[in-house]
Amino acid sequence: MSATEGVWLSINDYTRYKEVSVSTIRRHIKNNILKHKEENGKYFIYVPSSERLRIKEEEEVLKLRLDAELLKSKLKELREENNELRMLVDLYENQLTKTELFIELPPELPVT
Repeated sequence: MSATEGVWLSINDYTRYKEVSVSTIRRHIKNNILKHKEENGKYFIYVPSSERLRIKEEEEVLKLRLDAELLKSKLKELREENNELRMLVDLYENQLTKTELFIELPPELPVT
């Protein structure tokens, strides 16, 4: 398997991917446990293509989770807005009912 079949991840991306601490990754780099390279003072860790599919799947799951959270937030906003509108309708309907009760009827016209 050649290096072009994999992907190079930054230390932060790799720690999220593997769910380990930055210090653990740095220790593994120092002890040459991980295949890595340094570019402009930043380290990148190689992930073979066999693991690349897993990264893609995890990214999709994270995106779906984010979308779900955004939808939940929007639903909450819409529910609050709906409740406010219901309250306004109730107030308006109650105000009309009270107003209708206090309307004076005109006196009957005399019959000639």
